[in-house]
Amino acid sequence: MEILIVIGIIGAIPLFFVIAQYNSLVSLRNYIRDAWANIDTELKRRYDLIPNLVATVKGYAAHEREVLERVIELRNRRMAQIGQGAAPAAQVEEQELVQQLNRILVLAENYPQLKADQHFLKLQGELVNTEDRIQAARRFYNGNVRDYRNKCETFPSNLVAQLFGFQSAEYFNVEPAAREAASVKFP
Repeated sequence: MEILIVIGIIGAIPLFFVIAQYNSLVSLRNYIRDAWANIDTELKRRYDLIPNLVATVKGYAAHEREVLERVIELRNRRMAQIGQGAAPAAQVEEQELVQQLNRILVLAENYPQLKADQHFLKLQGELVNTEDRIQAARRFYNGNVRDYRNKCETFPSNLVAQLFGFQSAEYFNVEPAAREAASVKFP
C-alpha cells in the first residue's frame, strides 16, 4: 500500500510541474495583453492631442499642409486600430507618425510666433509628456514579452509551451530613425 502512495506521489510531480508551467505561461501572456492595453491608452492620448497641435501649427505654417495632412491621416488610421492590434502591426505606422510629429515640432523653430504661442507650447509639453509615457509603457510591454519569450524558449518550460501551442510574442520597437529629430529645410 505504501509503495502505491509513493508511486502516486512520484507520478503526480510531473503533472504538478506541467500545471505550474502552464499557469505561468498564461499569466505572462495576460501580462503582455495588459501591457499592450496600456500602450493603446497612451497612444490614444497622443492621438487626441494631434488634431489640436495640427490646428495650432496650421495657423502659422499654412504652406506645410502636406506634413500636417499626413499626420492627421496617420493619426486617424491608428485611432481606428486602437485595441485591435499587437505590436508588429503597429510599428511601421507608429514610426512614421513619430517622424512626422518630429517634423511638426521642428517647424516651430522656423516660426517665431508659433514658438511663442502659449497654446502651442502647452500642446508641445503635453506631447513630450505623452511620448515619455508611451516609452515607459513600451519598456513595460517589452519586459513582459522578454519574460514570456524566455519562458517559451527555455527548457523545460518550452516543452509545456509547445505542448499547449503558446506562440512567441513580438517586441514593440520604434526604429532608431524615428528617435532622431527630423530636419525641415526651407528654400
